[in-house]
Amino acid sequence: MNMSGNHRTVPAGLPVWLIPTHRRVCRWIERLPVAPPSFLLSRLLDRVLLQRLPADACQALVGRCVELRVSDLGLRVRLVLTPRGFAPASDFGEPELRIVAPSSSYLRLLRGEDDPDRLFFERALVIEGDTELGLVMKNTLDAIGPLWPQQATPSARGRSS
Repeated sequence: MNMSGNHRTVPAGLPVWLIPTHRRVCRWIERLPVAPPSFLLSRLLDRVLLQRLPADACQALVGRCVELRVSDLGLRVRLVLTPRGFAPASDFGEPELRIVAPSSSYLRLLRGEDDPDRLFFERALVIEGDTELGLVMKNTLDAIGPLWPQQATPSARGRSS
């Protein structure tokens, strides 16, 4: 898997006149330290994901640096799984795996609206780096299912009863 290239995208539906401002904001966000958002995501994943991870996935992920990039926001986080849970990873060197997608694709994954294969083939999700680790991540996401299931709306609940 390829680890090069700029994956910045523009959110769908953004008015043309806002694109230059969006690009400036993304360049500013890209220069921010990776540690604060990585710390926040590591705490969230400890609560939401850690208990659901299969033992073989934990074993494959321990000590491996994974970088998540939100291409339409310029945001990136780096995580590593330790024996005690998720932790921010160092910003030095290349991660062993990088997953790049716009925020809308990450939300679709979290909600279970799409699977990683579909997003990958639509090029809405780019996985770079260690192929074997990428497959472990993809298979784990498939096995776990949605981390943030959609809530039924009041009108949808009323129709089902």
